[in-house]
Amino acid sequence: QVQLVESGGGLVQAGGSLRLSCAASGHSFSSYAMGWFRQAPGKEREFVAAISSTGSSTTYKASVRGRFTISRDNAKNTVYLQMNSLKAEDTAVYYCAASLHSYTTRPADFGSFGQGTQVTVSS
Repeated sequence: QVQLVESGGGLVQAGGSLRLSCAASGHSFSSYAMGWFRQAPGKEREFVAAISSTGSSTTYKASVRGRFTISRDNAKNTVYLQMNSLKAEDTAVYYCAASLHSYTTRPADFGSFGQGTQVTVSS
């Protein structure tokens, strides 16, 4: 089972940027689709973005499309989430997750979540 460790969260002003990283252990990283999810206080965890195993396909939650970019470096076993033009409503704990599918947009297909990294956007 893949283990995931997120980093890069922090406090940023509205309009600012952050880059999240997720380092994966194991030898099969390049065969997994990867995703980012987030959970705000008092709310359920929601899907943010996903990327195929090769990095050729991506999908985004509508409210972050055009502001966030998911990418991966299979040589480094790492997936990234570049977040620009951040808004207060982006405040949440962000989690990365792996899927045994090579590409999926179904949140239910993702397991092996990391411990999360806090992103706080001040308005």
